[in-house]
Amino acid sequence: MTYSAPPNPQAYYEQVWNVVRQIPLGKVVTYGQIAQMVPPPMGFEPQEYKAFGPRWVGEAMAACPADVPWQRVINSQGKISQRPGAERQRQLLEEEGIVFVKDKVDLKVYQWRGPGHEDEPRQAKLF
Repeated sequence: MTYSAPPNPQAYYEQVWNVVRQIPLGKVVTYGQIAQMVPPPMGFEPQEYKAFGPRWVGEAMAACPADVPWQRVINSQGKISQRPGAERQRQLLEEEGIVFVKDKVDLKVYQWRGPGHEDEPRQAKLF
């Protein structure tokens, strides 16, 4: 079964934009990561949602209001998705201090792990 849009696109998009507004300066997240942070719409099984969520996040980002830092959302390979505005996205990220190696961002360095993880070191805590 294919789902071209979530059952209530505006409500879903608002949830996506609220997550994206929390991404700190100089950090990035992937479409799939945001989809994991937004609960599946009612009536969707997690596996079903996992298949369509990242695409829906992309649609939300294409329609986002001006106060959403859209440039901080990239694909799971650490790259900017090819589309109009891709060069501007890279420029904005570089202005935030994000370094590209060729056309890729090192997700181990720049990936935000979600609300509540801002100051957490990457290594597991031993206590």
